[in-house]
Amino acid sequence: MAQTNDVALRSSLIWLAVIVVIIGMYTHSWKKIMVTYVVGILGIAGLLLPDWDFFDRSYSRWCYPITTEERAAVLALRRTSLFKRYRIYPLRVVAYTTIYGFALYKWWMFVSN
Repeated sequence: MAQTNDVALRSSLIWLAVIVVIIGMYTHSWKKIMVTYVVGILGIAGLLLPDWDFFDRSYSRWCYPITTEERAAVLALRRTSLFKRYRIYPLRVVAYTTIYGFALYKWWMFVSN
């Protein structure tokens, strides 16, 4: 699991660097480069860094550390199927689409002007 997250993080950071260089070559603006970098880092952090196993529990359990039994259940679920690990929650999809869509729109308006 950790190895997969490291690979995803590295590739995301490399793609962000490529985008920052392209924006820099296109706009020649230090401010637009930095805004692109910050928006990209926040976007990557919002997708890759959270401990989804912790947040996939009941809301009432978020104030308490994850127990050994809960961690064992998560690991057992991961071993059974790769697709069961990636559960799609409609509220999460709506929230991510709204937040990231708005951020991408604002970033594009800033960079393209």
